[in-house]
Amino acid sequence: MSVSEGPAGAVDVSACLGLELPDTESPGRFRRSDVMIITGAGAAVTTFQNRPFLLYGAAFPIGGGMVSVVIPTLDAERELVDTLSALVPAVVDEVVREVIIVDGGSTDRTEALANASGARFLAGESGRGPQLAAGAEVARHPWLLFLHADTVLEEGWYREVANYMAQADRSNPRERAAVFRFGLDDSGWRPRMIEAGVALRCHLFSMPYGDQGLLISRNLYDEIGGYRDLPLFEDVDIVRRLGRRRLRMLKSRAVTSAARYQETGYLRRVLRNWWCVVLYACGAPIERIERVY
Repeated sequence: MSVSEGPAGAVDVSACLGLELPDTESPGRFRRSDVMIITGAGAAVTTFQNRPFLLYGAAFPIGGGMVSVVIPTLDAERELVDTLSALVPAVVDEVVREVIIVDGGSTDRTEALANASGARFLAGESGRGPQLAAGAEVARHPWLLFLHADTVLEEGWYREVANYMAQADRSNPRERAAVFRFGLDDSGWRPRMIEAGVALRCHLFSMPYGDQGLLISRNLYDEIGGYRDLPLFEDVDIVRRLGRRRLRMLKSRAVTSAARYQETGYLRRVLRNWWCVVLYACGAPIERIERVY
C-alpha cells in the first residue's frame, strides 16, 4: 500500500483508503491533497480543506468508549464537512468513539467523504426514521448521539455532554436523554425570532425536533423501542415516548443550516412547518405531509 506524505509528516489518507478524489477547487468538493491523517497524543484525526476530521478506525478500541454518533445523510456532501469537524475535539478527548453515517441513496460524494473522514458508512433505506434506527442497531457504545447532517455542535459541547453522562451514570442512566439548544447559521432578526420560538416551544411543550440532536443512553433507547420506520416526524414520535420528565435541555447549541429558510422564505417555511405538525397531529398520511414539507 502506498502512502503519500504531506506537510509536517502528515499522510494522505485517501491513498491509504484507495479513494479517487478529484483535483478541484469547486465549493463542496475536496482534493486528494486536502485529506490527510495526523497522529499524536494517542488520537487520530484527518484534515479536510484545512479543517480537522475524525478518523476512528483502529485508533479507538471498542472497549471503554462512551458515545456512538449516528448521522443520516442524503446528498449531504456540502453540509457534512462542518458537522464532522465539530466532532473532532470529542474524539480527541475520547468522548466520541465512533461515527456512523447512514445514507439514504446519495448521488453526490457523501460516501467518499464519509470514508475519507474515517466514519463508518452504511447504505440504508431512505427516510430518516429507518436510517437512524439502522445506525443505532450497529452502534457499539453505551450512549447514542443522533445528529442531522446539516447540524454543527458549538465549541465545547462535548464537555457538557461528558459531565451529563457522568452524572447520569452515577444516578439512573435508564432515565436519561438530552437535546441541545437550537440555533441557525444566519444573521439578522428573523433567525433570532425562529430560535426564540423554538425555545418557547421546548419550554411549553417539551417538543424539540431532530435538528437539536438527541443524546440518549442505549438502555433507555432500547426500552422505549428506538426510532420507528417513519420518513418524517420520527423525532416528534420518539420525544413523545420519552416524555418531559426524562428529557433535559443542554446549554450548548446545535447550529443548523438556514438554507431551507433562505430558499423558501422564513415566514413561508415556519407556516409550512406548523401546517405539517397540524397534519401529523390530526393523523394525516405521511405521504401527504411529505408533499407539503
